[in-house]
Amino acid sequence: MITGKICGTGSYVPPHVMDNDDMAKLVDTNDEWIRERTGIARRHVAKEETTSYMAGQAALRAVEQSGIAPEEIDMILVATSSSETIYPCAACEVQRMIGAVNAAGYDLNAACTGFVLGFNAAQAYISAGMCRTVLVVGAESMSHMIDWTDRSTCILFGDGAGAVLLRAEEDGAPVWTAAHSDGKKGPALTGLSRHRRDWNLEEEDKEAYIHMDGQAVFKFAVRKVPEIIEEILEKSGVSADEIDYFILHQANRRIIEAVAKRLKTDISRFPMNLEEYANTSAATVPILLDEMNRKGMFHEGQKLIVAGFGAGLTWAGCLFEW
Repeated sequence: MITGKICGTGSYVPPHVMDNDDMAKLVDTNDEWIRERTGIARRHVAKEETTSYMAGQAALRAVEQSGIAPEEIDMILVATSSSETIYPCAACEVQRMIGAVNAAGYDLNAACTGFVLGFNAAQAYISAGMCRTVLVVGAESMSHMIDWTDRSTCILFGDGAGAVLLRAEEDGAPVWTAAHSDGKKGPALTGLSRHRRDWNLEEEDKEAYIHMDGQAVFKFAVRKVPEIIEEILEKSGVSADEIDYFILHQANRRIIEAVAKRLKTDISRFPMNLEEYANTSAATVPILLDEMNRKGMFHEGQKLIVAGFGAGLTWAGCLFEW
């Protein structure tokens, strides 16, 4: 069996930080209120950086750690819903920045689920023999998509990028994936294009910002994430006790705690870094993977599950060995 093995990780977050006290200067909130409801203390906000730039920086660090030459990369997949341009796609910008002259590339948009779906797609390319080396990036500038006067959303999001480089491994450990969508429930989390011609572009139209039914999204996440993890475990024949880490999309501490409780699994196996970065959408999972990797928390043969959930509504997961 040919599977993709992670041989490098990287991440980038903007240096400009806004803590909860900074948010309290913009909207009626405070540090205690935000921490209690979300677990978030700070978020990194892009000032000069673009989504593509952050994606490129994360990619460079993943490639550097891997020791693989950029020319050996066959495919670049960038998960984003907030690229600064429609054309060229962020993946082509990353290709240019890192010198991956032989790589094909494209963007995919599945909001907060995007990186996990990109990771699953990379595994499919590799197992089918279509690619040998695939770079998967999640990058977002969420600060450009939120209404900074809307307390229900502006406190939740941050900016950043994370990347993993996968290389084909002969006789690799099996990789198990699952993914679902429910378009009927899409109105629970929306963000409309700023390029619609029927809008008055001389006036800011708040319909272009992210709008979220927080309760609906919370209920969706705490139900569907345990379900997809159980689906993957059933497919693989692996028990929850055999999983070393469950690396979930970093949206809200309460969601992650609820998922751990439903799976009857100790919260210590659900690492979190949202206190520092908030919700960076498609970037949360790869940023956390890179952070854990660089801390030496991963060891050969460990079993990991990654899972994402978000707008669409979409949700996806993958079980693989480090």
